[in-house]
Amino acid sequence: MLDLRRLHVLREFSVRGTIAATASALGYTPSAVSQQLARLEQETGVALLDRSPKGAELTDAGRLLVTQAEEILALVEATESVLAEQADVALGMVTVTAFPTAAVAFAPLLAPPLRRHEGMQLVLRQTLLSTGPQKVRSREVDIALVDDWSGQHPGRGPDGALRHIHLLRDPLVLAVPEDHRLADPAEPATLDRLLGESWIVAPQTERSRYGTDRLLAEVGGLPATTWEFEGLGTILSLVSRGIGIAAVPALAMVGSPAGLVCRRLPASAPERHVYAVVRPASLRRPAVQVTLAALREAARQVERELAELAEVAEVADL
Repeated sequence: MLDLRRLHVLREFSVRGTIAATASALGYTPSAVSQQLARLEQETGVALLDRSPKGAELTDAGRLLVTQAEEILALVEATESVLAEQADVALGMVTVTAFPTAAVAFAPLLAPPLRRHEGMQLVLRQTLLSTGPQKVRSREVDIALVDDWSGQHPGRGPDGALRHIHLLRDPLVLAVPEDHRLADPAEPATLDRLLGESWIVAPQTERSRYGTDRLLAEVGGLPATTWEFEGLGTILSLVSRGIGIAAVPALAMVGSPAGLVCRRLPASAPERHVYAVVRPASLRRPAVQVTLAALREAARQVERELAELAEVAEVADL
């Protein structure tokens, strides 16, 4: 009989590509991963990996078994979800991954409602990379909070079996130091008047940079005086200290440091949308259901905060 844990290891290897990366993702040693895959080959009676001094890759039989493993693991999860639904009690661990600004904004709002369910545990992890859907698909996490700048609902998209649940829209806003001239409500904050400012932006590797580039494209792109720093938290800290100005998603202003003023940008400014990504099979688990309900309520509270922020910015622009 095939061992489900070994099937999961094989499926993870197909995603990661190396024994070392698979071990790192699963929290095993490379030796343990190799042993699990060797045992799986013994169970199936066929070679699943083509090993060489340079590494290992899946054989045709290995790729076939990965395809079957996807279906088997999805069916097992669906069965477990149905049984959990019958119990109608939120039990077990739910793992959520989120990009940093979402984690900071949502974490304090999730804890109170989920504490009422004594039999479940929430694990919230931050990630700077756009790997949330992949982690959900590989069952490394149950829910991923992801952002999208395209303005089009992802639907099932390239992830096939994944479900995207819209949580909120997050407009781009201008963050300036409280003693800056642009903090004065009487000072127009039009794009053409901002080109002479010192700008602080994220590097090209961060998704928030896409919004800044789109915003400034209509006035010729980034000005000559531009500083790059990783992380919106770091950028806002530097803005609060008077180092420069920045265009950031409004969500980043939740819990931002003191010394900042938010200004509204033109209506044509980019905005992103935040989604919760889940596997359809897990939606029947009560623990996942209550976590999604808590995420939706948290999103409503965050949207109210962003609306208040927009009202303050609007008053500043009158």
